[in-house]
Amino acid sequence: MAVIAVVLAAGAGSRFEGPTHKLRAEHAGRPIVQLAIEAAVSAGIGPVLVVTGAEPLDDLLPPSVTELRAPEWSSGQSRSLAAAIRAVEPTSAEAMVVGLGDMPGVTPGCWTAVAQAAAPIAVARYEGRLGPPVRLGREVWSELPSGGDEGARSLIRRRPELVVEVPVPGDGRDVDTLEDLRDLA
Repeated sequence: MAVIAVVLAAGAGSRFEGPTHKLRAEHAGRPIVQLAIEAAVSAGIGPVLVVTGAEPLDDLLPPSVTELRAPEWSSGQSRSLAAAIRAVEPTSAEAMVVGLGDMPGVTPGCWTAVAQAAAPIAVARYEGRLGPPVRLGREVWSELPSGGDEGARSLIRRRPELVVEVPVPGDGRDVDTLEDLRDLA
């Protein structure tokens, strides 16, 4: 089955009050977005697409990924996800596994486990808490929200009968604030 890994990294990071954009903030000596992208690449589940917007990230992207600038990134996460769907629709991919660029603790094993789930929607479960990455089968792409700052979460709530929870290794916390970054250490 053809799968494409998508890392959403387009937001402004407005709640982060550090000296850089949050995606450039360092954890374990590296920008958090690099850690997130490298986990998706290392998982080897398929091509990796990185959706960018507010912050130019081309200097942090490995040559093996494809960058997609989301022109409507400021309208919320749903618009970045919609840009990814438009890019992936013409391919033979049967699913996308979507993760976030501000989650440096997500492991390659997490990406792999979610990608291998046999369900229209598969969501990572970190010690009882659900979060990205999320596997979205082609059959549900048209049901994703078209506006707002929510990605697959509303679809997961609306269509629970399609959802499989996948226990995964790793740390599913995201970095929205400087405090979140400090808590990762």
